[in-house]
Amino acid sequence: MKISPCVFLTLLPCLMTLATADPEGFNYDEAKVPRFTLPDPLVSNEGAPVSSTSQWQRNRRGEILRHFEEAVYGKRPGKPEALEFAITSLDENALGGKARRKQISVLFEGGGRPFAVHVLIYLPKDASKPAPLFIGYNFNGNHSVNADPGIHLSKSWMRKNENGNQSHRATDASRGTASSRWPVETILARGYGLATAYYGDIEPDHANGWKDGIRSYYKTDDNGQPLALEDWSAISAWSWALSRIVDYLETDSDIDAKRIALFGHSRLGKTSLWAGASDERFAITISNDSGCGGAALSRRAFGETVARINTNFPHWFNQSFKQYSGNENALPIDQHELIALMAPRPVYVASAVDDEWADPNGEFLSAKAAGPVYGLFGKRGVGVDQQPPINTPVGDFIGYHVRSGGHNVTDYDWEQYLNFADRHFGR
Repeated sequence: MKISPCVFLTLLPCLMTLATADPEGFNYDEAKVPRFTLPDPLVSNEGAPVSSTSQWQRNRRGEILRHFEEAVYGKRPGKPEALEFAITSLDENALGGKARRKQISVLFEGGGRPFAVHVLIYLPKDASKPAPLFIGYNFNGNHSVNADPGIHLSKSWMRKNENGNQSHRATDASRGTASSRWPVETILARGYGLATAYYGDIEPDHANGWKDGIRSYYKTDDNGQPLALEDWSAISAWSWALSRIVDYLETDSDIDAKRIALFGHSRLGKTSLWAGASDERFAITISNDSGCGGAALSRRAFGETVARINTNFPHWFNQSFKQYSGNENALPIDQHELIALMAPRPVYVASAVDDEWADPNGEFLSAKAAGPVYGLFGKRGVGVDQQPPINTPVGDFIGYHVRSGGHNVTDYDWEQYLNFADRHFGR
């Protein structure tokens, strides 16, 4: 059947609604959330209470980290000995003179073929001292975050043939297509730098992506023990490479490596939380609409479930996580403990009211339940008992908001992240 342009335009809002609607057949009713008891982050594996920061740092934190390694994300290798950095482009007057733009490559050896992660960095042009910096992965290549023609066009495999991509490869038509999620000039005007890399450089986001990714390179963990493919995951691979980018940032005198805020959206929000938990060099960690396997409590089985995410994205998590599909209460941990692993560093969790698939209330409850660990350090968490009203940010060392709209990154989100960073970086 042929549809006239006028009819198509009339139907377009409905079609867009259907395309972005939460999948049917899953629970979106708070009254139907199953009963559960959350594991207590302040009780050790042996059942002993954790009542001091030294107990947390020496023992309990490591116990919880190992549970996440074994049951959810898998292990990460250590820092490679053969790690090099190359500056591939430098522009002192980018974005009409508002920024300095650097493009660097993190170079790995091994596997019998070259491997690199390419990083785009913008710094405030007139910064008089090392700049604090936001870092985060992008979904469609560095060239997608801004229309700046000087950004190298990614040559890596692309997940979708849309936004200018063709045959799973970027074209010039894809430049700047994700700029609405990356307010580069606003970030610079607030005195921050921005570093971003395409997560597909590290491992293409599909079930067999490991064959062309970093997991085909490293066969031992950070203790030198054998590391099989199923012992880690795509999320562990992506998070591990963020740490390798920080290895570079620590060498760059233009960047304040003690004030790095890590940001991630959706599956990359899951990645950021695991990276922030695994590497304490990230001074702030930010989760935007990260949902199941990210900030949302798995035991709620609200919206996307462990079973669904393991079925649709089996490569994201390790093999052990599959046994908890439909069996969430058997998990030795839940996602509030992932947030607690950031303590006492600041962490921000953000939700969107129309993004029920990501369980906004479950994300809030997770952030709230991490509060006692922050209290151990004398730090205040979200500071409220119930999910706050829409567009009303709350919290101190654990920040939270639920904004209007759906699964996306907006200027409102960034405004809260910049304010949060200002406060905790003393700016």
